[in-house]
Amino acid sequence: MLSRSPSPEFSPLAFGEDLVPIPAHKHAGITEIDLNKLLGDLFPPEHPPLLVYEDVGKGCGGQLWPAGMVLMKQMIRYHRETLKNARILELGAGGGLVGLAVAKEFAFDGSTIITDQECMLDLMARNVVLNKLGSRVSSLILNWGEPLPKEVIEQKPNVILAADCVYNETAFAPLISTLEELLELCNDAVIYFCFKYRRRADRGFMMGARKRFKIDEIEDEDRKIFSRENLFLYTFRRKE
Repeated sequence: MLSRSPSPEFSPLAFGEDLVPIPAHKHAGITEIDLNKLLGDLFPPEHPPLLVYEDVGKGCGGQLWPAGMVLMKQMIRYHRETLKNARILELGAGGGLVGLAVAKEFAFDGSTIITDQECMLDLMARNVVLNKLGSRVSSLILNWGEPLPKEVIEQKPNVILAADCVYNETAFAPLISTLEELLELCNDAVIYFCFKYRRRADRGFMMGARKRFKIDEIEDEDRKIFSRENLFLYTFRRKE
């Protein structure tokens, strides 16, 4: 039988402090995320939790990370109107936390695609089914630095979600290349980007990104809490 655990208290570190090493005791199972508990009664008391199956056997993206929790809360708390008709794409989705949460909580008329490498595809698909979102969410392989899938080109996403995508220095250039391609598809697209500064090389990523994009830090009522742990929220847009 699958293990099931309740959602953590608010602390954005409740799912772990660093990308590596993955805790040996993290068993595969379903995590229930109570958004009312996290966001202060935005939904009716009987509102069902978001369910995320975690499996680190699929790779480090197979478990929940603090940056994903921070970005999920930002989108649900502050972008309800913006998301109603959005065409949403999540990069480096892992199990799909942010994209699934947005799709589950808003009755928008747009589409949502969650993407990651091939090793995460089954996990993403499993979580789509787990939350009964097959009519609103699709999962795809999207490797940074490679040509965009035709489904993404046709979608022309205008809201792009990226949580904890800065973790491997060799992936910085491919990631920036993919972000540039995505912004070329839609002039008014916005990338919502949350990551944790872990090492000096991460500053190099931001320096490279600032040369290519208009970058602004996002206001958030929890900013003082998560910034103490070197978690930061930004928007990336095309430079005029």
